[in-house]
Amino acid sequence: MNDRFSSYLRKIAKLFKPVIKSFYHLMVMLFFALIVGAAAGGTGVLFYHAMLLVTGTRTAHPWLLFLLPFGGLFIVFSYMICGEEDNKGTNLILMAIHNDEPVSIKVAPLIFFSTLITHLFGGSAGREGAALQIGGSIGGFIGGKFHFNNEKKHVFIMCGMSACFSAVFGTPLAAAIFSMEIVSVGLMSYSALVPCVIASFTASMIADIFHAPPDHFYFWGVPDFTFIPAAKIIVIALIFALASVVFCLMLHSSEKVYHRFLPNPYVRVFVGGLLVIGMAYLFNTRDYLGAGLPMIAKCFTGSIPWYAFLLKMIFTAVTLGAGFKGGEIVPSFFIGATLGCVVGPLFGLPSTLCAACGMVGLFCGVTNCPITSILMSFELFGTGGMPYYIITIAICYMMSGYYGLYSSQKIYFSKYVPRVVNRNAK
Repeated sequence: MNDRFSSYLRKIAKLFKPVIKSFYHLMVMLFFALIVGAAAGGTGVLFYHAMLLVTGTRTAHPWLLFLLPFGGLFIVFSYMICGEEDNKGTNLILMAIHNDEPVSIKVAPLIFFSTLITHLFGGSAGREGAALQIGGSIGGFIGGKFHFNNEKKHVFIMCGMSACFSAVFGTPLAAAIFSMEIVSVGLMSYSALVPCVIASFTASMIADIFHAPPDHFYFWGVPDFTFIPAAKIIVIALIFALASVVFCLMLHSSEKVYHRFLPNPYVRVFVGGLLVIGMAYLFNTRDYLGAGLPMIAKCFTGSIPWYAFLLKMIFTAVTLGAGFKGGEIVPSFFIGATLGCVVGPLFGLPSTLCAACGMVGLFCGVTNCPITSILMSFELFGTGGMPYYIITIAICYMMSGYYGLYSSQKIYFSKYVPRVVNRNAK
């Protein structure tokens, strides 16, 4: 009788062994996701408030723009003395996941303060790309301190990326998926799903506690989704896709041109700073300095110049190509919103709806992340224009081809046929 009972117990234990193993992994991932989420999220909140401070300071003291070339010199010097002169920015974080390349914890403070310097003195750049580097660096550092293998360390890098992006931009759903989707387009590592979700929402709660509110854009008057508006948004989405390709080409080409004609990084960044100053006075505007969030807000409340999207492309390419630090994602929002605001009325659609579609469409086109883009559209704008957002995102994803902001991003599956291509974005 005892032998039979023992046999039953062994069978039950065997049946539940996978469940117990999964529960153990869940507890481990939850614990470390909370740690990474708190560390990267807390740093992201600090970065958010620091960005507000430097932006407000630059706006209140316009003369700071003249210090931009000298701020660039300090950025280059900082990277040099820290041994990060060959730092590839967000590409470095993606390479760490693909090729097990090390990510130094020095990357976090370097990109943190370098981005603040860029924005303080008027460089045209974003903040979310910097957040990805800060979070990825912190996540990799924590994974290394606990002596996890490379596979687990990759998960922590993605956790950190999700957490910092969530804290800075305030879209926890999109942030949770973004770090998984951007690494290998078409092939997500779902083993990172639980820790990335937990880290992202942990960071979101920290941001809420420390008053770093998310960005939301409200508008009304979305037309009924019928054949004619649907056909119009398809044509407009093609324009957004083309703009995303042009923006990527401008960013990559500007860097190559700078390196070809100005091989010395100090000369390169100084000249880039002078060019930004010159353009600000040539066009008699400072709307294209910094991230440009006020101009994005105008797309939903007022009117903007028709050429705003083009100037933002030029200002951002000149700034980042020279060696200033920051992100490319908010500029892509700026370009998409301003382009949509101008193009929409030409097709008889509301400018506000097309500005929203342009934001998420450009984001998708330059990052190749359609699922993230869909989630982001709901978090930023609600679900009122859902069919228009999804059509725009789908077309921008396909028609942007294999171009992207980050050359280390792997596009695993073809965008056109169900076939593995496994190529880098260009």
